[in-house]
Amino acid sequence: MDRDPRYDILFEPLAIGPVTTRNRFYQVPHCNGMGRFYPNGMVAMRGMKAEGGWGIVCTEQCDFQADADIAPNTDINLWDEGDMPRFSNMAEAVHRHGGLAGIEFAHNGQEVSNLYSREVPIGPMDRPANYGRVPVQARAMDLGDIRAYRRSHRRAVLRARDAGFDIVVVYAGHDGTMPFHFLSRRHNQRCDEYGGSLENRLRLFRELIEDTREAVGDRMGLIVRFAVDEMMGSDGLEWHAEGREAIEMLAELPDLWDVNVSDWTNDSKTSRFAPEGYQEDYVAFVKQVTTKPVATVGRYTSPDAMVSAIRRGIVDLIGAARPSIADPFLPRKIEEGRFNDIRECIGCNICVAWSKMAAPSRCTQNPTFGEEWRKGWHPEMLPPAPDREHVLVVGSGPAGLEAARAAGQRGYRVTLAEAGDDLGGRVTRESRLPGLAAWARVRDWRTHQIGKMPNVEVYRSSHLTAGQVLELAPDHVAVATGARWRRDGYGHFSTTTVDGSDAPHVLSPDDIMDGRRPPEGPVLIYDDDHYYMGNVLAELLRAEGHDVTLATPSAMIAEWAGQTLEQHVIEERLLEAGVELLPRHQLLAVDHGEITTRDLLHRRERRIPAAGVIMVTARLPANGLFHELVAESGSLRDAGIRSVRRIGDCHAPGIIATAVYEGHRYAREIGVESNADALPFRRERQVVEALGAAFTSR
Repeated sequence: MDRDPRYDILFEPLAIGPVTTRNRFYQVPHCNGMGRFYPNGMVAMRGMKAEGGWGIVCTEQCDFQADADIAPNTDINLWDEGDMPRFSNMAEAVHRHGGLAGIEFAHNGQEVSNLYSREVPIGPMDRPANYGRVPVQARAMDLGDIRAYRRSHRRAVLRARDAGFDIVVVYAGHDGTMPFHFLSRRHNQRCDEYGGSLENRLRLFRELIEDTREAVGDRMGLIVRFAVDEMMGSDGLEWHAEGREAIEMLAELPDLWDVNVSDWTNDSKTSRFAPEGYQEDYVAFVKQVTTKPVATVGRYTSPDAMVSAIRRGIVDLIGAARPSIADPFLPRKIEEGRFNDIRECIGCNICVAWSKMAAPSRCTQNPTFGEEWRKGWHPEMLPPAPDREHVLVVGSGPAGLEAARAAGQRGYRVTLAEAGDDLGGRVTRESRLPGLAAWARVRDWRTHQIGKMPNVEVYRSSHLTAGQVLELAPDHVAVATGARWRRDGYGHFSTTTVDGSDAPHVLSPDDIMDGRRPPEGPVLIYDDDHYYMGNVLAELLRAEGHDVTLATPSAMIAEWAGQTLEQHVIEERLLEAGVELLPRHQLLAVDHGEITTRDLLHRRERRIPAAGVIMVTARLPANGLFHELVAESGSLRDAGIRSVRRIGDCHAPGIIATAVYEGHRYAREIGVESNADALPFRRERQVVEALGAAFTSR
């Protein structure tokens, strides 16, 4: 398919100092939960980006000395020569597909507690280390420490050069790196040549850039990654003040400016709180003060938005982290004119959450992310079906849609039966809630792909019984009938039913999404789920005019949403809307017109007016059809049905990303005899030093 000339600009080469990127697609450094703990997974994931057409593919941040130990996080480190193989392997994987390999060095200074290395953290000042409120303090660096830090950074740059990298990124951003701490008036009250004026506070950053330039010469491109605004007003860096002045002072030093906002919660806002390209207002000035090319991020998924950002003079390259995860082949699909085949990022930050939990990251849209090495999964290619067997998928939620799509791609004859009129299951229902419209992309991409497959038939308004499944007599059955929210109050904290929860004014999220509403009067939402549903419903009902109280047994509202970088934004949104927030409150009983809670902080009961109660606690799998079918083992054999498997929320309720993953996994494993005693993926194994040698060498 020929590329539309409108998008030619995205595929023009661009010089980054002595190296040239083949196009304008730049996978910026991003965490991934693999790094030094799972290096084979990290290497395969980065290589897949290059195969998909990203011109520049970077590592995540890489710490380079023992007093920058970021444990328990899994980001890579380059402390000595023993770390080199994982880096040379990544550079080779990127080069194999014509990309430039970039590495970002970072020392997180006072943001780390050195839990593994036990070294004393260092920074501009004597102050508590910030990681996890650990009772550890960072000590102020003297001039000797600064010289040693610069030498260490230079050694790491030279190692990266020797490992085959094409680009090095000098990083000052996200309120989390040493040069940014020195720059910040908040963190730096020194009285020497590294404190006071902006020029002094910028000195270390300038020296790192100049040291790096001297080290790499004409061998590597030099990118400077810098946050121009902390979105804190005059309490922090502002783009129209010191943010701009800093870039003006350093304007011509790098080969490319990679600019964004700080901190991470602002840089990686979810689609619920920020649109595509939302950083443009903060970084638009940069090209006015430097002759060097500029890149930024903004969760760009639309080719038209990308072209617009370049033609309007905002950027020269399109930076992306999350969109490159959702679709590693996004550049190639644009080049080939296959816009409708792009798996657009939905901006949910599940990728961020797993990395923050120090686990291999995952993606709601792309179930193969993180599985490129572990399971050998390719985001675009699946093994062909061994024959034209018939697969019946019951239910068109995220698991069912992905199972039908992937099985269809493999070449199976697929029947997708949906009990209702609409496809998408929970994705369709939840995407109608405030701020979640982008989540419909999970449904839309899959229904579009299915619509192109003549071997996949879709039947709506088709509620199948076990007898009807037997009559259809498919070879394989996937039951993806989802789950329903409980109304009885059973959840994470409350593991018994709540007295009075069977009253008619007690509703579930499903009731609200079905159009039911509580009686007139105050509404109590009890959130023992701790993610988005409780607060989204609070926002919805408050907008409809209800007086809403949100109670949770957790110490904070939407506690788990801290993993997706949303917790504080959610709390602010609810307070602005006038929702009353009651953290540390356990729901004990529901009566007519009021509820009883236990204040977990003060250890006392409290009665609160409530004409209606909404339980946001736990879900139960809708697995009746599955159990009916497996109970008919003889009938299954007689009908020629070889396998019956439940997937997604019907198997175990979880997040949408889990349902999509299970649907994809099912399609890959159709007809495969499983070994219950075997591991379902390849493991990363560390070399264990011989005990005798370990002691002898000390």
